[in-house]
Amino acid sequence: MALNQPPIIMRQGVGDDLSPPSPDRYQPTSTFGKEGYYDGFGADAEKGGYGGQARKMSRIDKPFNATGGGNDLTADDDTDPSISVGKQMELEAGNTIKYRTCIKDVCDIGQMLFWNQKWAWWATAVMFLLNNTFIQGFHCLVGSKYMNTMAGADHHICTIGFSVIMAVVSFFCSLPRTFSTLAKLATLSAFTTFVSVLLATIFAGIEDHPRGVAGMRWPTQGPVTYLLIPAGGTTFVAGMNAFMNISYTFIGQITIPSFIAEMKEPKDFPKALWAVTIAEIIVFSLVGSIIYVYTGTAYNTAPAFGSLGNETYLKVSFSFMIPTLIFLGVLYASVSARFVFFRLFAGTRHLGNNTVKGWLGWSAILATTWVFAFIIAEVIPFFSDLLSLMSSLFDSFFGFIFWGVAYIRMRRADYGPGFWKVNGVRSMAMAALNVACILIGMLFLTAGTYASVESIKQGYASAAFGGPFSCVSNGV
Repeated sequence: MALNQPPIIMRQGVGDDLSPPSPDRYQPTSTFGKEGYYDGFGADAEKGGYGGQARKMSRIDKPFNATGGGNDLTADDDTDPSISVGKQMELEAGNTIKYRTCIKDVCDIGQMLFWNQKWAWWATAVMFLLNNTFIQGFHCLVGSKYMNTMAGADHHICTIGFSVIMAVVSFFCSLPRTFSTLAKLATLSAFTTFVSVLLATIFAGIEDHPRGVAGMRWPTQGPVTYLLIPAGGTTFVAGMNAFMNISYTFIGQITIPSFIAEMKEPKDFPKALWAVTIAEIIVFSLVGSIIYVYTGTAYNTAPAFGSLGNETYLKVSFSFMIPTLIFLGVLYASVSARFVFFRLFAGTRHLGNNTVKGWLGWSAILATTWVFAFIIAEVIPFFSDLLSLMSSLFDSFFGFIFWGVAYIRMRRADYGPGFWKVNGVRSMAMAALNVACILIGMLFLTAGTYASVESIKQGYASAAFGGPFSCVSNGV
């Protein structure tokens, strides 16, 4: 998890010395990205004197978007985001489908962070959609792994067929158009994931021995051993890939703005973020380390369920992941579809009502994302390598670079060019920490991408999992 606060809900200063809002700010989404849209935080926002006093901001900026029915949004109070949310809910009162949107997605943040440049919005949008589609592909891949594992060795269904089944099931589960509809599935997913990893951890500790990957089954690699530091001879590609795999688990900030956009009380989001972050760090750190200790370096697999030597234990613990295998892919598909759908149907009745054209458009967008996800799952059929590639290409930005830049931009706007020394050692330490986040992101993007691509090449060279669009079983 990156070390910065969520970028949407910022500080509410009293007596903010802000210029009057641009009239363009409250236009429908069809005007998104035009000059003046992010009034107050463009290229010139940080110019001018500070008079030695902090310039407090209510937040980085206040873009408001039309939510449907062709209504333009206006702010009841330009400095109170809670009132603007109420206005948005009021405007949606007559709609059948209520989104209750504010700042809609991470692309809005991308443009604001990089001096209101249109290229920043488009670059963020491309990475945003690619990241989400890769994650959908990842869940197609894991779904096929699960079905192959459950079917065992004596079946005649092609792995491609399992991937298709996963994509089709996920497509239908993606059809609800608001996050509120997915909330119940999210709760079930979180609960069953906890049960799954808890069972896997317990089973790893009580079973007689681990299992390992094909060709390296117990006891061919000797007794279980674990290391605190990488073994001698570990290649850069192997080490970097392991690091990227671990990092991926803790990075999910790309969806934060989309979730905030549908919250009834957006200001409550930091509470949820703290709770989730603390829980995931504790659970995933403990689960990963305990399973590793009991399965060892030689017999550890990805996903970790394959490390369990008892086949019943493996299948039981893996099966509790079914809701998550479906839900997470569905979640990212929904986020992507909303992003495209809102821009295609902004200002029309199809956005907020049950119309044939609206539902056909929504379904077509979802179907497109799942087709591409299926292709990705078949072209990169390696669990670890696909995880590493997503981490290097997308988490580099959305996990580190974005929020490091956000911190620097916010503090500079508050305190001027000398923001890094305003509060002495604390300011210097925080500035250094966020610069480090940016540099880590650059490491992910460069060295991480190189290691991921090299590992994929090695995987194809070894022919361990067949080629692209292969029928060879990928069960754990």
